[in-house]
Amino acid sequence: MIALKKISYNHGALPVLDGLSFSMPENSITCIMGPSGCGKTTLLRLISGSLPLREGSIEGLPEETPACMFQDSRLLPWKTLRGNIDLILQKIHTLQKRSQIIAELLQMVELEEFAHYYPQQLSGGMCQRGALARAFALPSRLLLMDEPFQALDMGLKLDLFKVFRRLWEQYRRTALLVTHSIQEAVLLGDEILVLSARPGRLLARFENPLPREERRPYESQLPELERELRLTLVNAWHEGRKKKDVREKDRGC
Repeated sequence: MIALKKISYNHGALPVLDGLSFSMPENSITCIMGPSGCGKTTLLRLISGSLPLREGSIEGLPEETPACMFQDSRLLPWKTLRGNIDLILQKIHTLQKRSQIIAELLQMVELEEFAHYYPQQLSGGMCQRGALARAFALPSRLLLMDEPFQALDMGLKLDLFKVFRRLWEQYRRTALLVTHSIQEAVLLGDEILVLSARPGRLLARFENPLPREERRPYESQLPELERELRLTLVNAWHEGRKKKDVREKDRGC
C-alpha cells in the first residue's frame, strides 16, 4: 500500500496542495478528480519525485522509477515504435528478452504490424496505444497517468480503455489516474477521490461498488455514484469561484 500523509505544497507564495492524505491499495486503480488548477498534476510530480516533497510524507513507494503517461504520447520522433519501447528496456534485459517483451506488448495493443513505424507515421490513437505499451514495459509497480485519454474522440477512448484494461489485467500495477471525466472515473477507478479548488485538499472519497469485469463503457450503471460525483465537483467549482472572488476583492479588483 502507498500512503500519502499531510502533503502540502506551495509554488513560491502560491499554495497548491493543503494537507492531502490518502492511500492506494496495491494493484488498485485510483482516480483523482477536481477543478482545474487544484494540484492534481503537482501531486503526480511529487509522487514521481520530479518535484521535491517539502511537507508531509509518502510511504510505501516502490524503489523503482514509476511509469508515467501523459495527455500526449511523448514518443521520441526519431525512434520507431519498437525503438521507443526498447529504449527503456536496454539496461534491464538481454536483446532476446527485450524482443519477446516488445512483441507481446505490441500484440496486446494491436500494433504489431507498426513496430517499425515512426510516431509521425501513426495516428494520435495509435501513438497513445504505443505509449501505453511503453508504460507497461517499464518494470515498475506504480503507474501515474495524467489525463491520457482526454485528447481522444469517443471511439478512440473506448478502444484505449479496452487496451488499458487488457494490459492492466496482464501486468497488474498500482495506478493513479488524473481525469476530468466522470464516466472515465467510474469505468476505470476502484476508488475515486475528489479534490477541492486550490489549494487542493481531499473533499470526498468514493468506492466503486462494481467489480472491474462488470463495468461497461459509457453505460450509466451507477447513476447514484455519478450523481454524487457530479454534485461534489460542482460544489468544488463553486468553492473555487468564491475563493477567487475573495482574492480579487482583497486586491481591490
